[in-house]
Amino acid sequence: MLHSVSLRDYMLPHPVKVKADANMLEAMQIIIDNKISGLCVVDDTNNLVGILSELDCLRAVLSATYNKTSVGPVREHMASDNLVVAHPDEDIVDIAQDMLAKNKRRRPVVENGKLIGQITCRQLLTAVKKFRQ
Repeated sequence: MLHSVSLRDYMLPHPVKVKADANMLEAMQIIIDNKISGLCVVDDTNNLVGILSELDCLRAVLSATYNKTSVGPVREHMASDNLVVAHPDEDIVDIAQDMLAKNKRRRPVVENGKLIGQITCRQLLTAVKKFRQ
């Protein structure tokens, strides 16, 4: 049974992250090594500045190959406009419904401007499983 509906109780408290000036190939290796579908991109003070997905990586590599250029840094390929974030005290059901409506697999969790976690479909499924038991 869900012991609460607060996102804080189900989020990943230490999401895998990368800096915006990191090399794309390094970021791709982090995604591969951690078997995840994307990364939170932060600045030096842990403020969320973007999100880098597997699809962003694939686009970057294909574009660089086609154009015979370097892949460049993460900042050139990450999503950074209109980032949708969650607060740790939001209702997990509301977040799940919004993620489904927006067809997003992950949502950064931010408190006082700082990245403190991430909720993904996997955490949502784990919460649902606990609820059903």
